[in-house]
Amino acid sequence: MRSTPPLPAGACNAHCHVFGPPDRFPYAAGAFQPAADAPKEALFALNDRLGLQRCVVVQSACHGFDNRATEDAVAARPHSYRGIALLPTDVPDAELRRLDAAGFRGVRFNYMAHLGGGTPIDQVLALAGRLAPLGWHLQIHGDPALLTDLGPALRRSPVPVVIDHIGRVDAAAGLQQPAFVALQRLMDDERFWVKVSGCDRITRQGPPYDDALPFAQALVQAHGDRVLWGNDWPHPNHAGPLPVEEALVALIDRIAPTADARQRLLVDNPQRLYRFDEQAQQVNP
Repeated sequence: MRSTPPLPAGACNAHCHVFGPPDRFPYAAGAFQPAADAPKEALFALNDRLGLQRCVVVQSACHGFDNRATEDAVAARPHSYRGIALLPTDVPDAELRRLDAAGFRGVRFNYMAHLGGGTPIDQVLALAGRLAPLGWHLQIHGDPALLTDLGPALRRSPVPVVIDHIGRVDAAAGLQQPAFVALQRLMDDERFWVKVSGCDRITRQGPPYDDALPFAQALVQAHGDRVLWGNDWPHPNHAGPLPVEEALVALIDRIAPTADARQRLLVDNPQRLYRFDEQAQQVNP
């Protein structure tokens, strides 16, 4: 078996979720229903086993705008965990400030067909203007066409923009496909970041995801100061067999083949974006 380097101290899983338990955090009506709960205790155990000392919990669509499950997970590890919220664009400023104190650092917007219609981009950009004083960012998850269709509008964002899962491009379409070219052009703007998670989602060959790796490698090589990695546990709405967690971690040294690249990907970049040195607080609404 191929040996892999140990993860650097402070390595961050910058993309994962928690589901439930529904007796405390009910699932939203009309949202997708997880096949199984994925509570914070399971996430903590997984990250600890893998050597991922920091973590960013992304609010799941199964809980809608009720961010309590994510907030609860962050509150349990306030030094080393951060949250990304799902919010309506008319969220009050007071709620944004409350979530900021509780360890949230951005808002995610979904433009995937299976998650329903996307929020009009002008409304998203208006909210972004209110995120700027907090040092928050937008996180965008969408079909590959998003990169070409919404790219010009996203360039107007007053805050950083994080693109999820390598833009959900099709690994079979090659590095010159319009969506990936558009992603690279967005990344030429220093306000844009990308998560090189999701090799298991863009692959057409399956494990060990050799067809997907060149996309992640190209982004790390060209934009190593604005890339992030996460395992996307527990892999909601995954089309194929669920990946082996250790296998995803083992891909890191192929995506980022030098110690310096791994340090930036797993430690330095997440620190800049999510500010782990500011302790989150449990704040009552």
